[in-house]
Amino acid sequence: MFKSAASVERLVNRLARLPGIGRKSATRLAFHILKLPKEEAHELADIIREVKEKVGFCSVCFNISETDPCRICADPSREKSVVCVVEETADAAAIDKVEGFKGLFHVLGGRLSPLDGIGPEDLKIRELLARINEDVKEVIIATNPNVEGEATAIYLSRLLKPLGVKVTRIARGLPVGSDLEYADSMTLTRALEGRQDF
Repeated sequence: MFKSAASVERLVNRLARLPGIGRKSATRLAFHILKLPKEEAHELADIIREVKEKVGFCSVCFNISETDPCRICADPSREKSVVCVVEETADAAAIDKVEGFKGLFHVLGGRLSPLDGIGPEDLKIRELLARINEDVKEVIIATNPNVEGEATAIYLSRLLKPLGVKVTRIARGLPVGSDLEYADSMTLTRALEGRQDF
């Protein structure tokens, strides 16, 4: 019984190290895993092991992939003239679901955040600049609309424009179906700045 309790404690401690998981959530997850049938628990462990063995990063765009280059970079039907720069792989996945986008991606692996000690050398910026050639006509900067995302976008824009490539930023503003009265002032400001002819 004591050994079992020590094992559970080790599991809770390990789960609590995951992002967004506190001690309370880790404890809940640990007890959920304990309640699983042995086969399901082993399947979960096998899936985690398989992901760690098979999944890596594309050497071109730094998106997660089981192949190198990834399926997007290797797809001949993708528009090679447009590169969309995102912070994380989840952002690339979200944009890739949009039917209208058929370009390529470049995953930075984060965003500039001097307070957290994350500078340009900690991101895949050098690799992005190396990708810019005569085939690339436009770079879409799709960093998050927060202070760090904006700083990253401005920094990238200053590096990319001298290379003769068109640099665009994803639009920001009000989401479809929202009410003006509930929007914050920053969202309304962005919406007004990004207004278009009608």
